Amino acid sequence: MGLASATTISSSSSSLLSASLCPARRGFLPPCHHQFFFLSTFSKCNLNWKRSSRKNRGERVRCSAVGVGLGVGVGDEACELVNGVELSIGEGDDNIQAYLFKAVKNNNGAGVLLLSDIFGFQDSATRDFAYQVACHGYNVLVPDLFRGDPWEKGRPKPMFEQWLASQDPQRVANDIATSTKWMVDEFRAAGISKKLGIIGFCFGGGRVIDVLAADQGACFSTAVSFYGTGMDPAAASKIKVPVLFISGDGDLLCPIGVLSKFEKIIGNGSRVVIFKGRGHAFAHRPGSTEEDADAEQAFTLMRNWLHDGLLVNS
Repeated sequence: MGLASATTISSSSSSLLSASLCPARRGFLPPCHHQFFFLSTFSKCNLNWKRSSRKNRGERVRCSAVGVGLGVGVGDEACELVNGVELSIGEGDDNIQAYLFKAVKNNNGAGVLLLSDIFGFQDSATRDFAYQVACHGYNVLVPDLFRGDPWEKGRPKPMFEQWLASQDPQRVANDIATSTKWMVDEFRAAGISKKLGIIGFCFGGGRVIDVLAADQGACFSTAVSFYGTGMDPAAASKIKVPVLFISGDGDLLCPIGVLSKFEKIIGNGSRVVIFKGRGHAFAHRPGSTEEDADAEQAFTLMRNWLHDGLLVNS
């Protein structure tokens, strides 16, 4: 153990939770789990979505269905159908674009707000991850945190600080609030009273802390922060719900010591899991076969955390 308060996972231990990778693409695609919760689904909503010129997509992927620590019997089946639609939500200056992945079959009635890294809501790695979360029965909303101006890999690195400074923190916070309100309103229209979960990567992982501090447990009941950046220590004491922190011990952007402090201050069963030998973004942008295995394990940890926080303890 690298920290008394943290769980440290070496790459060799990943096989304990390993499962067949989906054949859809090389790299990590987590196993699908059919959870057999037949609650109200979004098919009951009267959604008035403005749709972009991008075509709405229905997507299907086949995975080996395996249960890890959920106590529900499953067999090898196809993942549930997931519909993806690009939305325009909010009015006037609060209007933003977002992408919703909606579980159609075996929808468990729970919603997750996913906050992207600096590459934005249209990035393929972020959408792949969001799709896989939806594959497990969730309704996942991914908002455009950067108003059409995400960081692009081709830009000169010296421009990064200037770009980041242009992303007004209050505007980002307002856009996240708009996204949260949209989800709450749609759930209410569907007759669903469950609270929401929130996930974030890197930039988004840091904003998870800000959101929870402002929310005070009103809308969100659980959270997962993957290697969050720019996290405000003063916000930790205001958070009322458990947070799962996942990072690598080689991540200079998200020091282990900072996560340990957040875990202790937040309490409420919060947990820090550190992967040995892993750097930034390994869980949603694995760059090797070894990182694929750890990314798969990180996804499983997140999946079980959401299950407990949104379905068991809701």
